[in-house]
Amino acid sequence: MSSTAQGARARARMEVTAAIKDEARRQLAAEGAAKLSLRAVARELGMVSSALYRYFPSRDDLLTALIIDAYDSLGESAEVAHAEAADAGPVQRWTAVAEAVRAWGLRHPHEYALIYGSPVPGYTAPDTTVPPASRVGLLFIGIVRDAHQGSGLSELPPLSGELRPEAERMAADLAPDLPPATVVALAGAWAQLFGLVGFELFGQFHRVVEDREPFFRHAVTRLAQGVGLE
Repeated sequence: MSSTAQGARARARMEVTAAIKDEARRQLAAEGAAKLSLRAVARELGMVSSALYRYFPSRDDLLTALIIDAYDSLGESAEVAHAEAADAGPVQRWTAVAEAVRAWGLRHPHEYALIYGSPVPGYTAPDTTVPPASRVGLLFIGIVRDAHQGSGLSELPPLSGELRPEAERMAADLAPDLPPATVVALAGAWAQLFGLVGFELFGQFHRVVEDREPFFRHAVTRLAQGVGLE
């Protein structure tokens, strides 16, 4: 087969793969991830199911592709925001990344629900989702690491004896060059950030927080201070 023909086949496969993902995202928006169906996707695209299986052998394979795409899209948005704030102070860099996470979630609520909402029954994410899922967290670790190695971090409350073994394990796994108390604070801040965005997207702030942008900025600034950034 000529290289021209191979290139045409590769382009055609990419186009069909993109169309499958686009239709799957429409189903996510309409029905939720738990009801995603390869047969329904094939039907909407005018394909027979056996043809679609050549692209995604199972629903879980399609879900995994959508999850990786969502994490990568979120990660890219956060990385662009971080790069644009590269010359700012650590709190400003932290806030820029957090605001990019919120902005992405507001633009892509159904994909946010896919990666940070309720688990999909019967689905277990494979290890291939871990690197894309880590992109935002690694940005925050990098911001704190730069501050730790530069101007320094503010002192955090001491860890309890009960928590210290877990804190030391977390530090060894995630950031061995940071104090265990800082890594514990980072994990808590990471969870709180995505909880803030989730509360806004899924309606828990209704009639509680109305002017949400300044509230969010205040909250994530306090999270930055909670990990020792000044």
